[in-house]
Amino acid sequence: MRTLDPFYLIVGHVSRIELLVPHGVRLVQLRIKDQPEDEIRRQIARARDFCAVHRTQLVVNDYWQIALDLRCGFVHLGQEDMETADFAALRRAGVRFGLSTHDEAELDRALSHDPAYVALGPVYPTLLKQMKWGPQGLDRVRAWKKAAGDTPLVGIGGLTVDRLPGVFAAGADSAAVVTDIQQAEDPEARCRDWIAATRGYLR
Repeated sequence: MRTLDPFYLIVGHVSRIELLVPHGVRLVQLRIKDQPEDEIRRQIARARDFCAVHRTQLVVNDYWQIALDLRCGFVHLGQEDMETADFAALRRAGVRFGLSTHDEAELDRALSHDPAYVALGPVYPTLLKQMKWGPQGLDRVRAWKKAAGDTPLVGIGGLTVDRLPGVFAAGADSAAVVTDIQQAEDPEARCRDWIAATRGYLR
């Protein structure tokens, strides 16, 4: 059985990794948008080294080629990224990968690659970005977990600490959070709240 930490932090800049990871984060995704390649490389390399010191698993969003170049161990790919990703090269390098899914066809396609996890979202309405998919809901989480079997399932989208019990009861193995911490008045305190709330779901 492959396992993931039940708290999956997603941030948009390496500075947020340096701020939040020391509070006990064990799984973090660096999701950089709209930056030149040299800045992307700089941030990923810095995040890789910082996370290594803190024994935190870094997941690089989208930039699988840079992740290979910089010897990172984990990437996350959306459905569009899967079109061009060299899965054979990732496997040869021992790089694990998680894949986004939103409907049954995408789930089947993702599972065919034997990913480290599949992500389902948005579980709840999300304020972060416009999505062409409506809220999936807990029934969809249950269905995804049944289909995924031993492949860990990450729930993402509109998650809050109060919603965690329902999400985990429905079958999620890990809860990914962006907005609830990003927009918090005290992100460090909110991050600690999430860690405390998810420790009971460690497997």
